[in-house]
Amino acid sequence: MIGAAAQQPVERRLHVGQGDHCVSSDPDVVLTTVLGSCVALCLRDPAAGVGGMNHFLLPEGSGSGTDASRRYGAYLMEVLINDVLKAGGRRDRLEAKLFGGGRMFDSLSDVGAANADFAEKFLADEGIPVVSRSLRGTGGRRIHYWPVSGRARQRVVTDGATLPPATPPPPSVATGDLELF
Repeated sequence: MIGAAAQQPVERRLHVGQGDHCVSSDPDVVLTTVLGSCVALCLRDPAAGVGGMNHFLLPEGSGSGTDASRRYGAYLMEVLINDVLKAGGRRDRLEAKLFGGGRMFDSLSDVGAANADFAEKFLADEGIPVVSRSLRGTGGRRIHYWPVSGRARQRVVTDGATLPPATPPPPSVATGDLELF
């Protein structure tokens, strides 16, 4: 019994930060990220047993080609698809899961919704089916993704809903006594 426990594979967690992506065919790898208004694409080829995740901040940039472009969805979507294909995936077998795009602040622009809209349109234009999604809303998400099996787990991190202002307590009723200092 002890020998069997010692041979259990140990999951290796790899964090995918903002503007990053990671591809793996190792069944022991779990890709993790934390999202607010950002979006993560989890992409895999189930037959090849390869997949990956990206994490983008904004839909599109200026197209200047600098390192700053790494934070944009337009760049990171292409890079993730290409790296999954280079690792043995086939385009006609790719499947996607999308997470994030939360509205984190009450502001004029909803960056999270723009990110979610961009990701859905991009994948539709590329003909890549989205088999699961958890987009928009008001909270953050912690994502764990097993790229070989395609299993994904989401945990709500925060609830960004704006609460109404607290109602002040009613004024105390005077009892007739007055004390001055």
